[in-house]
Amino acid sequence: MGLLFADDYFVIKKGGISQFQTMTAYLGGSAFQTVMDNPVTAYRQLVQQYAKDLNGKVVDPKIASEEAKAVFRAAPIGASLSGVMPRLIGVGFKRVPKFGILLGISFIVGDGEVGMVAATGASILSAPFINPIRMIEKQQRAFFKQTGNTKPIMDILKEAAAKNFTPLFRGTLPLMGHSLASATLGLVGQPRLQKWIQKEVGAKTSIGSFGSNLIASAAVSPIYIFVTNPLSRLEVIMQTNSISGKSIGTMEAVKEVVTDSKAFGLRGVFRGQGIGIAKAILSLTLFHEGRIWCMGAFKGYNENNGYVYVEPVKA
Repeated sequence: MGLLFADDYFVIKKGGISQFQTMTAYLGGSAFQTVMDNPVTAYRQLVQQYAKDLNGKVVDPKIASEEAKAVFRAAPIGASLSGVMPRLIGVGFKRVPKFGILLGISFIVGDGEVGMVAATGASILSAPFINPIRMIEKQQRAFFKQTGNTKPIMDILKEAAAKNFTPLFRGTLPLMGHSLASATLGLVGQPRLQKWIQKEVGAKTSIGSFGSNLIASAAVSPIYIFVTNPLSRLEVIMQTNSISGKSIGTMEAVKEVVTDSKAFGLRGVFRGQGIGIAKAILSLTLFHEGRIWCMGAFKGYNENNGYVYVEPVKA
């Protein structure tokens, strides 16, 4: 038994790599994706956040989009990098619990293949770890229009500390639904679809791993965004409200979305849908490319050094 993990955690499995290496590959892919897609993530939040003006009145989605663009034109670097630090820190605080639970359940119930049971368990159990990071990330860029700058992380934590840090858990309920859809479609569905595309289409064309990855991401992303965009709206409403002010509950946030839909129809409900699909394709592709590269590197390292899977001796 190791200090933190069982020795079996570092043993090479059937796939040619250990559970520890698989976890590291997932974290590497996540870090790569986080840095690369941050400008799109920031822009999408602003499009959804600016559904209301500073007086609390619901505005046309076109106006919200123009206001988000104005923020990026005024401070392109600051806006593009806003929230990237808590997101990178979140690769540890958010992804270690989520991927740890996901892969842990996968290895317990099977041979490491990520399935629905693992996705559901990871989505529910990891939410309390993920939500504070998402809250800080959104708070960093929540007042960009008023101040022109990102809000310092320490200021956010001080405000939260004054309320016993409970504001950091705003939006946990919609996050669970969002996380379940993300795990089911992004971590379970996309890799399986990619394998099928590479097998069926690759046999008839010269499509490679990156091409099949991109096609799979493009196929999964519209479904993923259709399911998660309303949940993302709820998160933005609940998490961009001032920490020092009155919190907005889940039902209150739902009422805001309903009011938006009455004024602007489906355009109001699905604000940020288009940019969301583009982000999902980009994010999924980047994450899986990074993950696959890391897993391939680990597998090559193991093979070169004679670290191979050994079939357990049956009693």
